[in-house]
Amino acid sequence: MMESKQELEERFKKQRLETVTTLFSYSTLPLGVEYEIVQFQAEDKAVSWGVLYTKGKPKTVVVIMHQRTDNSRHFTIPYLVEAGFAAFGQNNRYTGNDVDAIHENMLLDIAAGIRFLRERGFERVILLGASGGGALFSFYQSQASTAPPHRVACTPAGDPPDLNQYDLPPADGLVHLGAHLGQGKFLMMNIDPSVVDENDPLSCDPTLDMYNPANGFRFPPEETRYSPEFLARYREAQRARVARIDAIARDHIEQQRFFKQLMEDSSFRYLRPEQQLQIRRRAILGKYLVIHRTMANPTCVDLSLNPSDRVRGTLRSSEPEVYNFTEYGYARILTPRAWLSSWSGHASHASTVDCSRKVTVPVLMVYGTADVEVLPSDGQLIYEATASEDKQFILIEGAGHWFTPEGPKAGRKDQREQTMRTIINWLRERFPC
Repeated sequence: MMESKQELEERFKKQRLETVTTLFSYSTLPLGVEYEIVQFQAEDKAVSWGVLYTKGKPKTVVVIMHQRTDNSRHFTIPYLVEAGFAAFGQNNRYTGNDVDAIHENMLLDIAAGIRFLRERGFERVILLGASGGGALFSFYQSQASTAPPHRVACTPAGDPPDLNQYDLPPADGLVHLGAHLGQGKFLMMNIDPSVVDENDPLSCDPTLDMYNPANGFRFPPEETRYSPEFLARYREAQRARVARIDAIARDHIEQQRFFKQLMEDSSFRYLRPEQQLQIRRRAILGKYLVIHRTMANPTCVDLSLNPSDRVRGTLRSSEPEVYNFTEYGYARILTPRAWLSSWSGHASHASTVDCSRKVTVPVLMVYGTADVEVLPSDGQLIYEATASEDKQFILIEGAGHWFTPEGPKAGRKDQREQTMRTIINWLRERFPC
């Protein structure tokens, strides 16, 4: 039956609201708030930018950043400035570009932002990271609190930067909003291990297919249930697939380096021009990894696993058994170096649990009980690993990943207000405005 014009308008209005759920309009800022677009360079000369929001002359500023998305208008900002804090929505050099994003370089952008804020006279700098932003800030703070020469000396691909050579001023506190385990660890739980040929998106080992009814999958209204034996094999196969992609990425990088070494050899200048040209091309030859089927975490359909208030599905679809085969998803098209630095659960340095073992400043961790992908149990792992003696773990009932009301316990639908009261009270107790 065809939808009426009014029904179509209502449906698209809802879709638009969902699309901008993490943003606000500049016209909705509290009265008296000033904002300034600023741009600066990291120590390696790369440029990043952000928007600084102030009301009065606050001494504490909260930095909001995500490794991939624009956070210059994050939903937390109006609440923070109205409460008397400054807010800095910072974007790194890779914002909007996950294809070749290198986490180690992002740390240099964070450092540049903190130096800028200190120069502006702010006495205290707090890092607030939502989802992957929490993992990114944990990585930063762990390195900032590590004295050279014990910092990360290169990317997982063996490239610069050597973080021991850079100024990484530490922050004074961290706030995690639904922070996941790190892009690599997150993908390790979501990648489809039944893929047997990385060049064939339909290739499948049916014994490892979580959407195969023979393994416990059921369509609603029936409930999906996986056996412990299947889950153990499944998780091991996920780790194996990530290792397989790691090997593909490293092989390409090694081929590039081999031909670069040929260029540096003294015999290179005696080769014929066409031979030199071929070697030069091979030394710079680019490659993209296409990562098929990255929406395959058993917890998204078996709600008995790590129980919470979530509903069936993922952040992107209520039908992951189909959406898993679309061109969308996590980590779909990447350079080999970006894969190793950001999305490999084996290679990436940005593991929130591992990095949190070096985080000693005050930390607040806030999670929604209705989040369909970053579960409260993930936050508990991070909480237990965090070295800080001043740490709090708070659950917001009925809040989804963006802290909007979701699931059966949405209640009065004031989850964002609850979340921001929690954050602001925590900040005021430790960091005067």
